[in-house]
Amino acid sequence: MPKLQGFEFWSCTLGGARHVVAPMVDQSELAWRLLSRRHGAQLCYTPMLHAQVFIRDANYRKENLYCDVCPEDRPLIVQFCANDPEVFVQAALLAQDYCDAIDLNLGCPQMIAKRGHYGAFLQEEWDLLQRMILLAHEKLSVPVTCKIRVFPEIDKTVRYAQMLEKAGCQLLTVHGRTKEQKGPLSGTASWEHIKAVRKAVAIPVFANGNIQCLRDVERCIQDTGVQGVMSAEGNLHNPALFEGRSPAVWELAEEYLDIVRQHPCPLSYVRAHLFKLWHHTLQVHQQLREELAKVKTLEGIAAVSQDLKLRCQEDISRQKEGEKPSGGLPFFHWICQPYFRPGPREGSKESGGARSKRALEEEEGSTDILSKNKQKKKLRNPHKTFDPSLKPKYAKCDQCGNPKGNRCVFNLCRGCCKKRAFKETADCPGHGLLFKTKLEKSLAWKGAQPRLQEPQQARPGEPGGFPEVVGSALA
Repeated sequence: MPKLQGFEFWSCTLGGARHVVAPMVDQSELAWRLLSRRHGAQLCYTPMLHAQVFIRDANYRKENLYCDVCPEDRPLIVQFCANDPEVFVQAALLAQDYCDAIDLNLGCPQMIAKRGHYGAFLQEEWDLLQRMILLAHEKLSVPVTCKIRVFPEIDKTVRYAQMLEKAGCQLLTVHGRTKEQKGPLSGTASWEHIKAVRKAVAIPVFANGNIQCLRDVERCIQDTGVQGVMSAEGNLHNPALFEGRSPAVWELAEEYLDIVRQHPCPLSYVRAHLFKLWHHTLQVHQQLREELAKVKTLEGIAAVSQDLKLRCQEDISRQKEGEKPSGGLPFFHWICQPYFRPGPREGSKESGGARSKRALEEEEGSTDILSKNKQKKKLRNPHKTFDPSLKPKYAKCDQCGNPKGNRCVFNLCRGCCKKRAFKETADCPGHGLLFKTKLEKSLAWKGAQPRLQEPQQARPGEPGGFPEVVGSALA
């Protein structure tokens, strides 16, 4: 059967899917995908998989895809991160029989993607991306798709999308934020960028960003003209988003736990999902937050969820007529509803534009602007400070700028010192590098060894020589 492309692929293979669950690391596992499909999702993506690990590790393949085969879980797109055409295609060939398309992640903005050189940090390397998509399009039996983030400039974003289309991309998901828009600096996704891309390409386009309820989905399709809408955060807080419902949290929590019993997944995934679902309730009943964080079994998590349900029912019984939700929420805390990520403090706008997350955290030493990780460190060590002015000052390496060794004879860090000492056959006692000393000892040892006399070759017939060959023996 020939490989379907573009709109034919979207309408036939994907069933004209409009409601899409995003690829989410450790969050869009099989159990969650099945829950989402039961409540209006028409297409799901796997979590992002590392192509290199997928090739070399059979257990990784088994845990993340092969064991998750389920007839209900289709259509399904498998997403990989990669930065090498051959590696990407090898991983895709191992996965293509278990899905309907292969997606290349070009949208991850996290620091781990920067260190690994993948995701949104490839968006300037157009030649590499062309080769990756072209090779995958030629070698795979299923279509290749891409998920991207936008550039600040609309025209550059359009040219980027057209380049991917020309290389062989059959469906494009556009997240309307730049790679710098993340965490407290997320801001609002630009539907104008998405609309411009949709008008400029001849393949289906999915929109991603600013989706918190079904009205947002309908408005996005109307405003941008896209074929479908993808949701991540909105789906995690309300898996019934695509149904246009906001049910009681415990209804979906109990259904999800039942699915996990049939299709087990790591406990950390389950815990993370329950924290999202019960997010607003855990702001009210904070003592149960610690219990949910500490339990070690699935039944323990289910017990905490049941306790939260009972607390909510008690809150409902005490509710007064005409009472409105507190905390500026659209619904009472026991109802599935959007979570709006708090942005940076207003003061940062006055000081001249957006700043990095670290700059926001280090502005003061108070815990109200520290990251959760730093708050945990503060709890373990109350005397710990994150004030940059109190951090110890280190002299810098003359070459790379890292802290230099206090006793280094070259005034360098260990890495630079090792290279120089090796090149010059020198010692640096401060870093414990003794290239010169070891060479001198080696030469001294060789000089002290007695020379071995070369053994003389014995002639035939002599002791130790070859036996004489008798002429008649050869006859």
